[in-house]
Amino acid sequence: MKKYYITLGALLAFMSFYAQEQKDTSLEKQIMRQALAYGDSDIATNSIYAIIAKEGANSTYKDSLAYIYYGARNFSSCFMVCTDILSKDSDKQDILEMQAISLESLGVLDKAAQSYAKLTVKSNSNFHAYKMANLYYGLAKYKESLMAITKAEELKDTGKFNVSYSINKNHSQQVPLKAAIANLKGLVQFAMNDNTAAKASFERAISLHGDFVFAKENLQAIIDGKTFEEKK
Repeated sequence: MKKYYITLGALLAFMSFYAQEQKDTSLEKQIMRQALAYGDSDIATNSIYAIIAKEGANSTYKDSLAYIYYGARNFSSCFMVCTDILSKDSDKQDILEMQAISLESLGVLDKAAQSYAKLTVKSNSNFHAYKMANLYYGLAKYKESLMAITKAEELKDTGKFNVSYSINKNHSQQVPLKAAIANLKGLVQFAMNDNTAAKASFERAISLHGDFVFAKENLQAIIDGKTFEEKK
């Protein structure tokens, strides 16, 4: 009987050791770091999947996986990983932003706008509010867009963000966010047939950035008496 207990104890000790070995992710993490250093996202991704499999559903390495998919512009996978992460912790602003950008890149604009709405509440960023307004404008949801762009005007501007506008096939223009917000508000007002308010918004956009080509074109369209359909 004593021999039996010794054998059973040895077996249990082996199983405990084996379980610990199974959960040891040091090798996978080393491979991941090396792969990232060499720019091999495929190997890094495989290593992260192995880490997550060992650590379980609450593994923090899901965040790393989302970042890798985002960097590789694999927006479908990035969205799914972000959604999984947010189902357990909805306060992660960086993950919510990647989810919003992924949805926008996939053309799911209504859902992207909703993600930006959640993000704006958490971040109080006028850039996130601007993105939400721009998406609603593209969806021709002008009331929602006007509400969002008004919110963007109210929020503090850090001066860190610019918006890029395509001038032609070869050139683009970087415009301060505050000027872009005023211009978008003018476009929404123009779409809602409030030309007087639209004119004032375009003038404000130009006052904030004197060489704002797109805002000048929009203002000229108002002066020329064009309709919204003609402007489009």
